[in-house]
Amino acid sequence: MQIPFYDMRPANESCRRQLESATARVMDRSWYILGEELEQFEQAFAKSCGMQHCIGVNSGTDALWLALLAAGVGPGDEVLTVSHTFVATAIAIRKAGAVPVFADVDPGSLLMDLDSAATKVTGRTRAILPVHLYGRLCAPTSLREFASRHGLPIIEDACQAHGAEVGGQRAGTLGDAGCFSFYPTKNLGALGDGGAVVTDNSTIANALRGLRNYGQTRKYHHGSLGYNSRLDELQAAILRAKLPWLEGWNAQRANLAEAYRTRLDGVDGIQLPPVADPGTHVWHLFVVQLTGAADREAVQERMAAEG
Repeated sequence: MQIPFYDMRPANESCRRQLESATARVMDRSWYILGEELEQFEQAFAKSCGMQHCIGVNSGTDALWLALLAAGVGPGDEVLTVSHTFVATAIAIRKAGAVPVFADVDPGSLLMDLDSAATKVTGRTRAILPVHLYGRLCAPTSLREFASRHGLPIIEDACQAHGAEVGGQRAGTLGDAGCFSFYPTKNLGALGDGGAVVTDNSTIANALRGLRNYGQTRKYHHGSLGYNSRLDELQAAILRAKLPWLEGWNAQRANLAEAYRTRLDGVDGIQLPPVADPGTHVWHLFVVQLTGAADREAVQERMAAEG
């Protein structure tokens, strides 16, 4: 028996009828870029996050990159982020012309250690980019206090944390802008690439709408430098069809995480991910750490041999 890292088929099959209807709707309209499907998904996703604006773009990497640009980050600036994250976090900072400055992570939560981050602040620091890693939400109060103390905008990497919340606040809403990926394996995944930025800041939202579409303010009027980074109508329609299922899918992930925790409890040589408060973790991944003399490559090889 071969167990895949992630099998997308069960989730897609559960809403297959809605996905087929969404696809047919886009084909019938024959409007594929910046149309009604995108507008309706943006409104629905913004509402689900509790934010005023959602701007769909073509990937989570571009969401981070364009959000940094919209927040005024540019060449020579420094952006505080974490050493333990997917490479796209750092790539987005470099694409903005800025320098990623890596703070350590707390060994318990694997989220940004703000004491470490405080030692990295310089006169060139222009933003803080925390990562809600593996689906666990950073502590909002501590993060905001840190950002306020140092006068920094918060650009959240929420690419692994769709629907995570604490105290009624969801991932992506803790700062100035929240960035999401809709890569197919995400908790809310498209059938291709996709991303979005949510924000309550109208200035940032308007800047993002220009940045994603060649700097265009109206047809053939380009008021600023922009790029081609748009969430297409087909992926927007698919995401709109899937969005009502997200809460249930996250609950299923939490149940599976609890099953893993129960069955792996007491196994020598591994450290289980820490228990998070209810709702603060949506279990994008269930990551164990090897301890003591355990050899990671040997464990991986044996697991691969077992399928």
